[in-house]
Amino acid sequence: MNDQLLQWIGYFASATIALSMTMNSIVKFRWVNIVGAFSFAVYGFLIKAYPVMGLNSIIVLVDIYYLYRIYTKKNLFDTLEIRGDNKYLLKFLDFHQKEIHAFFPDFIYKQELNTVSFFVLRNVTVAGLFLAHRDGDTLKVGLDYVIPEYRDYKNGKYVYSTLRGKFKEAGYKRIMAEKVSSSHAKYLEKLDFKEIDKGVFAKEL
Repeated sequence: MNDQLLQWIGYFASATIALSMTMNSIVKFRWVNIVGAFSFAVYGFLIKAYPVMGLNSIIVLVDIYYLYRIYTKKNLFDTLEIRGDNKYLLKFLDFHQKEIHAFFPDFIYKQELNTVSFFVLRNVTVAGLFLAHRDGDTLKVGLDYVIPEYRDYKNGKYVYSTLRGKFKEAGYKRIMAEKVSSSHAKYLEKLDFKEIDKGVFAKEL
């Protein structure tokens, strides 16, 4: 194998490892890191730098182990209902304000609109915030925010699937949300929302 190709393998491995360090999501970090470590292991083997190969092979195994734990771990989900003037809610919104506006640029907290407000808990840890209001028999979502460490769709599946029965008991027939970006639209579609109008998605209960 020529030296130039070897260099490119090394560059790719380095860039991938560096990219993994920028990931907020633990799951994304593990997946990107495993690609970088595997590339470095191959690079080490090709240049006969066996300590490099050995170390990165161990990192690959560690990443596989933690990914296995992540995907097989049974999370205990729950909700914590909150009032619109809850002090922790206001602190949470203020602390995550910059990132919330990055995902939901038009979001403005209006206490009077939050007739349905709760934190999503995973193993008694706050993983996300759900704010919505009633419009007849429709539940209109104002904010469905998940903190970076828990962005793996499990929160969304819990809210829109597991809690479906509770929403129906409360008299709702559908949940409606307006897309704020293409990635948000993909998120809604993955959770079985259908686009009923331009930028407006709904899920029947």
